[in-house]
Amino acid sequence: MAKSTLSFVCQNCGAAYNRWQGKCESCGEWNTLVEEGAAATGAIPNGGRPPRKGRLFALEPLTGETHDSPRLPTGIAEFDRVTGGGFVRGSVLLMAGDPGIGKSTLLIQVAAALARAGQRAAYISGEEAVAQVRLRAGRLGLADAPVELASETSVEDIVATLSQGPTPRLIVIDSIQTMWTDSIDSAPGTVTQVRASAQTLIRFAKRSGAAIILVGHVTKDGQIAGPRVVEHMVDAVLSFEGEGSHQFRILRAVKNRFGPTDEIGVFEMTGEGLREVANPSELFLSERDLGAPGTAVFAGIEGTRPVLVEMQALVAPTTLGTARRAVVGWDSSRLSMVLAVLEAHCGVKLSGYDVYLNVAGGLRIQEPAADMAAAAALVSSLANAPLPNDAVYFGEVSLSGAIRPVVQTAARLKEAAKLGFTRAFVPEAARDSGGDGTPALNPTGSLGALVAEIAQLGKPKKPAAAKGAPSGPPAEDRD
Repeated sequence: MAKSTLSFVCQNCGAAYNRWQGKCESCGEWNTLVEEGAAATGAIPNGGRPPRKGRLFALEPLTGETHDSPRLPTGIAEFDRVTGGGFVRGSVLLMAGDPGIGKSTLLIQVAAALARAGQRAAYISGEEAVAQVRLRAGRLGLADAPVELASETSVEDIVATLSQGPTPRLIVIDSIQTMWTDSIDSAPGTVTQVRASAQTLIRFAKRSGAAIILVGHVTKDGQIAGPRVVEHMVDAVLSFEGEGSHQFRILRAVKNRFGPTDEIGVFEMTGEGLREVANPSELFLSERDLGAPGTAVFAGIEGTRPVLVEMQALVAPTTLGTARRAVVGWDSSRLSMVLAVLEAHCGVKLSGYDVYLNVAGGLRIQEPAADMAAAAALVSSLANAPLPNDAVYFGEVSLSGAIRPVVQTAARLKEAAKLGFTRAFVPEAARDSGGDGTPALNPTGSLGALVAEIAQLGKPKKPAAAKGAPSGPPAEDRD
C-alpha cells in the first residue's frame, strides 16, 4: 500500500519543505507554507498496483500536411495583434489581471465572436453561476451568440464533457485557481491543485487541438498567483493592465511561443463592454494640457505600433529633509538615472526639489527612448517654461549626457505627422531620417543642449529653505 508523507508547500512559489517554517527560503514570503499530502518517494501508486508499461507512439517528421488553418483569428483586431494573428490549434494561454479590470468581459466577447463565426466555443466558469454569465452577456449584447456555458470546477468532468461531439475551437476556464482534480488530495487553489489541473487541461488541449484560455488571479504585487511553473507550461502569458480611474485597458503579451512579446492591444471600457481603440495615440493625447509647463509628448514604439503619449512632470521645492521621487507608468530606476545625468552633466540641481513624473492615460512605458521626453518635461517644469505644443521628443540618454539613437525613427515620425506635429527633437544620428510629410527635425547631440534651449523659455523656480535641504547658488548663476 502506498505510504503517504506530509510536506509543506509554499503557496507563492511552490517550494516544498519537510517541516513548517514561518518564512519561505525560496521566495522570501511569510506564512505561505501549507501542509499537503504527498506520496513517498519509491512508493507504488494506485493502491499497490505496479506501474504500467509505456505504450509506443508514432514519431513524425517536421514536414507534413495539415488540413486546418494554422491560426484562428477572432475578428477582434487588438486581441489578434497581441496573440500574433489568432489562436494556434492546441495552444494554451494564461491571462492575468487585477480584479475588476475586465478579463471576463474581454473573454466572453472573444468567445462570442468565434461562436458567431461558426466555431464551437465553450465558457466554463468556476466563480460564477450560468445565470450570472448570461446576465453579463445580455448587458454586452451577446445573448444571441451560441456560446456553450457551464459552471463547473472538476477538471475530469470538464474534459469528459468537452470530449463529446465536435472539438471546441476555444475553451475559456475562469479561473484556474478554482479548478480541482481527483488525483490530488488537497484543497482547490493550492499550488499542487493549480499545477495538476493546468497539466490536465494542457494535455487535453494538445491531444484534441482545442485552444484553451486559463484566467489567472494576481497577487497584491501584480504577479500571477500560484506556482511559477504554470507560466512555463503554457504557450502564452497575457497581462491585462489598466488603472481603475482610466477607461483604457492594455493587453500585453508577457510570453508568446507563437508571436511577438512586445505587442500591445488597446481597449476602452464602455457601458457596452470593451471597445477596440484603432488609434491609441489620438486617444492618449485627447486631453492634453496645452501651454502648461512640465508636459512633453513622447513618440514611442510598442511592438510594431507607434504610440504617442504625454509625459507629465512636476518639480516643486521640497519641505522635507529628503526630496521625494514619485513616478507612475515609468521605471523609477530610469528616472533616478535621468536626474543624476541632469545634475552631473547639465548643472540642473534637483536635490532640493520634489520630483513627480506621470505617463498620462495609464500606459506603462518600458523602452529607454523615453529618456529625452522625461528630461524635457522635468526641465520644463523646473524652468517654468512650456514646451512647444507641436513638438515630440524621443531619444535615449546615456550616462555621459549624450543622446543615443533609437530604433524605428521613421515610424515614430510618421505617426507624429499623422497627428499634426510639425517638430521633432531627435538624436543627432537621426538627422537624415526625415522625409516628405514628416515633422521638421531638431537633432540634439547632448542633453545639455536640450536643457539650454528649454531654459531660455522661462524663469527657474527657487527652492524653498527647508531643514536639511542642500543649498547652492541660484539657478541663473550656475554653469
